[in-house]
Amino acid sequence: MHHGGVNGENYKLVRLKNGTCSIRALAEDETFHPVVGPVAEAEALYVRQLDLRRRAQSHGGEFVVWDVGLGAAANVMAVLRATADLPCRLRVISFDRTVEPLEFALRHAAELGYLAGYEKAARELLETGRALGGRWELRLGDFPALLRKQPRPAPAPHVIMFDAFSPAKNPAMWTAPLFSDLHGCLEAGRPCAMPTYSRSTMLRVTLLLAGFYVGTGHATGEKEQTTIAANGLEMLEEPLGRDWLERARRSRSAEPLREAAYRQARLSRASWERLLRHPQFAVARRHGNT
Repeated sequence: MHHGGVNGENYKLVRLKNGTCSIRALAEDETFHPVVGPVAEAEALYVRQLDLRRRAQSHGGEFVVWDVGLGAAANVMAVLRATADLPCRLRVISFDRTVEPLEFALRHAAELGYLAGYEKAARELLETGRALGGRWELRLGDFPALLRKQPRPAPAPHVIMFDAFSPAKNPAMWTAPLFSDLHGCLEAGRPCAMPTYSRSTMLRVTLLLAGFYVGTGHATGEKEQTTIAANGLEMLEEPLGRDWLERARRSRSAEPLREAAYRQARLSRASWERLLRHPQFAVARRHGNT
């Protein structure tokens, strides 16, 4: 049963230690952007880390952003603001199973602040599934199921913002099949990077075995490091090396989730052998990197 906030709502406003407002999902018992707030986290994790302005500006044609976990739209707002003055053709496709957090955010737009100037676009998205002249679209439904559908649910992305609830609360969004399907949506000749807030060994192993290259991501204020995955090694500033591999082998929680049930397990022999064959580590061996 959902524990409602005021008037039986599933969300409530919370004030963070730094004074900014965020939203708490009561059913999942998780706060969105819990330490530095929605704007600071989105800018650190996505806008700056992805070098979004430069990439979008230098890109010919449509620049496609997949927003996996629309939530209350803080990540999309950061991207729209960062690229508002650029002539690029930005296309943002937001995925979520519910629009409740965004509806809640619109009712509390004044306190949250980050929707300022985009309230009309957010309402239009909720009402029609499209906004900003079709540059922002909503795909509502079960993301793992959407990924399995043919044709693909959206054009191949240049950037993926992956912001689902944690594996313990939402394991269906962190399984090995999901990330394999996601990797299958990428185009070989289209560089794509995907940051996410987690730095867990299990996630990093899952991404590597799904076909991604994986590196250490920027700090967000909440965490001293995060994770960034890409379909090319050249997109990573700090790729994971052999020292990380050894830590993964010793970890008590490294084996990917095969199904939507959270558990922790050591790396299986088969997974370890597949990791060793990953081109990211084969290259490291040849060059003698750690």
